[in-house]
Amino acid sequence: MRGHERSAAIEVAAPMCGLAGFWNSPRDVVGVEPEQVVLRMASALRHRGPDDQGIWADARVGLALGHRRLAILDLSAEGHQPMLSADGRYVLAFNGEIYNFHALQCGLEKRGHSFRGHSDTEVMLAAFCEWGLLPALAHFVGMFAFALWDRRARTLSLVRDRAGEKPLYYGWSGEAFVFGSELKALRAYPAWHGGVNRGALALLVRYGYIPAPLSIYENIYKLPPGCVLALTEAQFHTRDAPRPEPYWSLQTIAEAGTAHPFDGAEQEAGERLEALLLQSVAQQMVADVPLGAFLSGGIDSSLVVALMQAQSPRPVRTFSIGFHQHGFNEAPFAKAVAGHLGTDHTELYVQDEDLRQVVPRLPSIYDEPLADPSQIPTVLLCRLAGEHVKVSLSGDAGDELFGGYDLYRKTQRLWPALRRIPEDSRKRLARQLKVLSSAGLNLKSAPGAARWVLNRLGNLSDVLPVSSDRSLYQLLMSPNREASAWVIEASEPATPLSAPGPWENLPELLHRMMWLDSVSYLPDDILVKLDRAAMSVGLETRIPFLDHRVIEFAWSLPASIKQRRNQGKWLLRRILHQYVPPALVQRPKKGFAAPIAEWLRGSLRDWAEHLLGETRLRQEGFFEPRGLRQKWQEHLAKRRDWSPGLWHVLMFQAWLDQQKVLPDRTDVVELAGQTMTGAEVCRP
Repeated sequence: MRGHERSAAIEVAAPMCGLAGFWNSPRDVVGVEPEQVVLRMASALRHRGPDDQGIWADARVGLALGHRRLAILDLSAEGHQPMLSADGRYVLAFNGEIYNFHALQCGLEKRGHSFRGHSDTEVMLAAFCEWGLLPALAHFVGMFAFALWDRRARTLSLVRDRAGEKPLYYGWSGEAFVFGSELKALRAYPAWHGGVNRGALALLVRYGYIPAPLSIYENIYKLPPGCVLALTEAQFHTRDAPRPEPYWSLQTIAEAGTAHPFDGAEQEAGERLEALLLQSVAQQMVADVPLGAFLSGGIDSSLVVALMQAQSPRPVRTFSIGFHQHGFNEAPFAKAVAGHLGTDHTELYVQDEDLRQVVPRLPSIYDEPLADPSQIPTVLLCRLAGEHVKVSLSGDAGDELFGGYDLYRKTQRLWPALRRIPEDSRKRLARQLKVLSSAGLNLKSAPGAARWVLNRLGNLSDVLPVSSDRSLYQLLMSPNREASAWVIEASEPATPLSAPGPWENLPELLHRMMWLDSVSYLPDDILVKLDRAAMSVGLETRIPFLDHRVIEFAWSLPASIKQRRNQGKWLLRRILHQYVPPALVQRPKKGFAAPIAEWLRGSLRDWAEHLLGETRLRQEGFFEPRGLRQKWQEHLAKRRDWSPGLWHVLMFQAWLDQQKVLPDRTDVVELAGQTMTGAEVCRP
């Protein structure tokens, strides 16, 4: 390592892996050493990595990498990051796990590579040295986001895993290119500038999440799943930002799988899928720390736990969340499945006190606004699991891969019926129903049964004018269909939700909907919700269904063995029934939902009232105060259920409140100096 490049190894005892960094002209790093700046950025991610912290900087180039580590494999100092390759060419800051690194290490040793420790990070670096970046990625099985500096080619590469399990943000803040696992790391850059992206806000208010590549800030983006963004030194100096390029494309996988589907017998398909899932689960159970699983008692989590227990010599630790509201409670089902499989099961029922503790923390846990109400039980579930284990497997992604959502079947029923009616006739009827519904719901004296009917008529008036199966599904997947009337001076920008993509190229409506969810709802809502909740308590989560070999095989399966007899996930059910009796798991799908409408009228009412005050809404200028206050009052009076849209607004308002109390950025020198005290700075 040359004299102008420095590395600091810092031993810490604070609360999953996270990375941060920047690239700026050396003369523009606000008068402080780059190590100090990147240390502050990495320190903002201490919740993601309690076990170790490290930084690396090249002062001549103006580039610095920071890392926080949660040690799951190789608990020794040999896993310390950022890590240099044996030949000194590459520097890597990596968040995630490479599940097949043992096999890769054996193969690389046969090619002449030697290893100091037992970390997947060291194996990745050897793979880059042997094959180069893109060929090496084809070998990796895992979840990851990383920054790789190629000192020979003078190129910074940002990379995200195929499904988007691990996050990575990037963009320009003034003259600096900044990046990190979470936005709080970018905000810690001393010259940070971040204005709210009103287009992203409009999408948040409609969907409850912000689709990639957008973020809540202008000029800051999420790296899409399966992509590499490579920034050369020449591009950096000209501010010529490159486009992310896919190294693995779900669109290609989906189109190829449906064009050339699996043509074997159903039994053969089941056996092959079971073998792939067993392999995925086995690889993801490798850890040097305590391990468990989330269990809801549904098809997906029950199957993951069953495959874990089938390969474990001792009872698997399982965890579930329950609600006192009967319509939302799945804890008894989880307990029954756990009893049958013989797991060591722990459950927690959500109390009002849990809400009062968790809800104020949501803006810091999800430092980009997320408004999926199930984030509350997810945080509580991760907290529960984190008290007992350091790694937990999850059954997420089964719905997107095997057609499980009820919304799929609803769309499949509705569209054939709608298309038989001329569009002009449907639009006229929709206008009439909208007037009737609105007038009736505005009557304070309307009884509950009448309101239920009027709400259904209002929903029908939304659906009737749609012009295509895609517009129908996008409408149904929008929890708040009136978002444009809520946000001031905002229009919804283009995203994968609006881009043509392969929708027209996929032959069946079921596969079209599954694809759209897999590139939007799954990575930008479900995986964000899980990652941030788990990271907030130092828990690593792993998702066996997102092994890319499982994804690729799932997309080759015909719709007829994913959906049958008005049920989704037909093939998964057949596999599960070999381990768990059908009676324990056959029931209507509930999903991991939360009784948010009731909570807003009860335990969370005062919190919501503070955030929806008319004066502050007017001063902040993001939402139309009069209409929003009217909806709030209608919700409290039980005249309308506006909870989806209200929750979306409330999550932004709570996030905005948190932004107002962020620490001053100008104390970087003082803070960095304090944090560096006692650190060993190595200058080989």
